[in-house]
Amino acid sequence: MKKNKSEGLNRKQKLDHLISLKINPFPSKSEKKYTILESSGMLEKNVITAGRISSIRSHGKSMFMDLTDNTGKIQIYFKYDEIGENNYKLLRFVDSGDILQVKGVVFKTLAGEMTIKVQKYSILCKALLPIPDKWYGLKDVETRYRKRYVDMLINEKARRNFKIRSDIVSNLRKFMLDNDFIEVETPILQAIPGGAAARPFITHYNILKQDMYLRIAPELYLKRMIIGGFEKVFEIGKSFRNEGLSHMHNPEFTMMEFYWAYQDYKGLMEFTQKLIPEVIKKTIGKLEVEYQGDIINFKPPYRTISFKDLIYENCKIDIYRYDDFDSLEKKIKEEGIKIDFRDIKVWAKLVDELYKKVARPKIVEPIFLIDHPIELTPLAKAHEDNPQIAQRFQLVCGKGIELVNAYTELNNPIEQDERFKEQVKMSKQGWDESAMMDSDFIEALKYGLPPTAGWGMGIERMAMLLTDQHSIKEVIPFPTLRNKNE
Repeated sequence: MKKNKSEGLNRKQKLDHLISLKINPFPSKSEKKYTILESSGMLEKNVITAGRISSIRSHGKSMFMDLTDNTGKIQIYFKYDEIGENNYKLLRFVDSGDILQVKGVVFKTLAGEMTIKVQKYSILCKALLPIPDKWYGLKDVETRYRKRYVDMLINEKARRNFKIRSDIVSNLRKFMLDNDFIEVETPILQAIPGGAAARPFITHYNILKQDMYLRIAPELYLKRMIIGGFEKVFEIGKSFRNEGLSHMHNPEFTMMEFYWAYQDYKGLMEFTQKLIPEVIKKTIGKLEVEYQGDIINFKPPYRTISFKDLIYENCKIDIYRYDDFDSLEKKIKEEGIKIDFRDIKVWAKLVDELYKKVARPKIVEPIFLIDHPIELTPLAKAHEDNPQIAQRFQLVCGKGIELVNAYTELNNPIEQDERFKEQVKMSKQGWDESAMMDSDFIEALKYGLPPTAGWGMGIERMAMLLTDQHSIKEVIPFPTLRNKNE
């Protein structure tokens, strides 16, 4: 009995054999004319298509394979008499995972399966590693994140998640452009990071012998655009925050922020109730979203409640009655609320932790949370009749997903300077997320920022909601992970 030349050969050896036959297993060009989905609709017609082999079945002098691309799957059929002895024998050196180009006629089998009867084929890429047989239900989910290229290759749900994420960005951009906003780009590498309460990443610019920071938000530069004469600007881009990893946080993430001159936060609440439903409807076709066992209806209007009232509603603590750190700490302990006080040194941070502990996890339906303590929002304008609270709202839903953050912008350079100084004091007291002094921004404000409102949303948060994912890592193609050796 004549021995099969490919018997016992590994993929590298098969590659070497193909090269020895003067066959290029990694050609530069493909002649693919139709996707697999298009090919499936071309019964009794000639097609040239290409894709990855997902399975191989041999039956004597016939061989069947499944060919896939990002549009679907089709069966391909090789017949000894049709392609000739030499070409048929070369199929022994083809493995699942290889990328193949085929030319042939589409027909329907007796079982009703659309199939290409191959007349000619060529290898476009020889895969040197097999696609894993067991992938779904992996106990170590980080394996999926570390080898995301494999996850996307064989996990249709992962591909769907990233398609929805892409649609969210496209629909947001279209909505903003349709509403006469101008898309701009602002620096990611900044001398002074600002625009949020967050710890920045530090890097070093060698030629200037100067430390620089990755931006924590595009806010301060977008407001400079408004000062510069633009009235409606937005940006979709990366921000970076040097904080812990969690199911809600990745140090690198994507935000959309916009700034609108001659508006305030109440006007943006109305605008949000148009933007969010339209983007969701265009992305998934409905306004009801199933998220982690809850049905969330994004049909407006949304409930509005103040920061103070929401906390009181959940734990009967009036945060403005206990308006210093010591008294609030004592009251929280009296009520038996478990908070780790070790890294909390200032009242504003403690108030924020109290909200996150007792109130935020209970929010399911979308609400507008308004009127935060001014210390939590150093760039927002205070209410004219109550300087303790900010003209701010957050759109919160899904058991605590803070989807949108927005406020009326502080445009008084003298007050903003004082706010920055207060933040510096808070930093010295141990709050490492407090804002830095930005003298250039103060100078920019002195040229005049018109009444302006600003708005920000994390793209990943919206993607988590619309794909029903508990972990942010599921909607980031390549999330940040711990060192594999740790």
